[in-house]
Amino acid sequence: MKNMNVKKCHFPLTSEVEDSWADVLKKSMYPYLRKWIRFPSHLPLKLNQWCNAPRHKLINPTPFLRCREFMWQEGHGAFATKKEAYVDLLKVLEMYRRLYEELLAVPVLLGRKSENEKQVGGLYSTSAQVFIPETGHGVEGASAHCLGQTYAKTFNILFEDKNGEKAMVWQTSWDLNTTAIGLMLMIHGDDKGLVLPPGVAPVQVVVIPEICQGVDAKRIYDACEDIALILERSSFCVEVEKRRNIPLSTRHTLWERKGVPLRIQIGPAELDNNTAVLVRRDDGCKKSVSRDSLADDVHAILEDIQGSLFKKAKTKRDSCVEEVEDWAQFLKALKKRRLVLAPWCDEEGVEMDIKRRSDGLAKHFGTPFSQPPMSLGTLCFASGKLAKSWSYWTWTSC
Repeated sequence: MKNMNVKKCHFPLTSEVEDSWADVLKKSMYPYLRKWIRFPSHLPLKLNQWCNAPRHKLINPTPFLRCREFMWQEGHGAFATKKEAYVDLLKVLEMYRRLYEELLAVPVLLGRKSENEKQVGGLYSTSAQVFIPETGHGVEGASAHCLGQTYAKTFNILFEDKNGEKAMVWQTSWDLNTTAIGLMLMIHGDDKGLVLPPGVAPVQVVVIPEICQGVDAKRIYDACEDIALILERSSFCVEVEKRRNIPLSTRHTLWERKGVPLRIQIGPAELDNNTAVLVRRDDGCKKSVSRDSLADDVHAILEDIQGSLFKKAKTKRDSCVEEVEDWAQFLKALKKRRLVLAPWCDEEGVEMDIKRRSDGLAKHFGTPFSQPPMSLGTLCFASGKLAKSWSYWTWTSC
């Protein structure tokens, strides 16, 4: 966000806007935009706020994915032209893509939301969508909206253009919340517990001393502290397991459950041979390395873990994509909880009819920016009308 010249802010909530959370930030922020924006030199104006958001009427909450209160990031932009707003929106989506794919190692689908799914009052909405192969659900990871001039009219946000005439600004909004954490946990977790990508793991490496009877425990603990110090100097987040009242096997299990990407085991043999045993969390592979090159080996393994997690998740998601051409194929694929790719006429009425005919099970999952080739005369899978684009569909979101 710093590279995009987005300014940090925090707007207080009045008792009036707290009653309706849907437009809470707009109602508290936009009156100030009217005061701050006067001339073209004041544009573009981009603001970002982190805050807690409530969903008091939510039934059956799910940790991280659907909570009654969650941490929410929402950015807002004001621009002189529609084109500037569009270009900035693409930059925001790219930022969200990089966050998911490069840090969380979660593959996303970038696309445009349908007219029924777009933000109320806006021109169009885009999103970064995440598909969960294990459940067949699609979840919105982040969204970015072109609000057009709707709120500029409502809040009278004007500036003086180059001709000296009053003009309305073009606005955008974009948001992300703690759902991102839940999606990361669902995509990478296994039966042993969490699997955290090194890019976001609070502890990247844990050093575990392996003490047995008849050995000098102090030498092993000192060696573990030395290793931790070396790795910390190389900017790794390291922790040493110092608890002596826990069995060795339990220590391994506890750190596996926490999802720490890399475990370093130091015992008498490693101490005598000046080596260390490195154990990966993602695949359980063990490797003995020299302690002289430990920092380089740890760096290489953590990079490989980050890349492997993303590659595995993307391969698994792509294997769930099923291309269909008609309604019968669509229903069959949907009931198998597949990520369905179908030609669509992109009409609001047809989308509502799809939901009705599927008993509410089907949900539009975005029209991807990267479109597969479409033959001339291809028909919509649901209506038989001429198709305009390929769109993704999933089982109703969790």
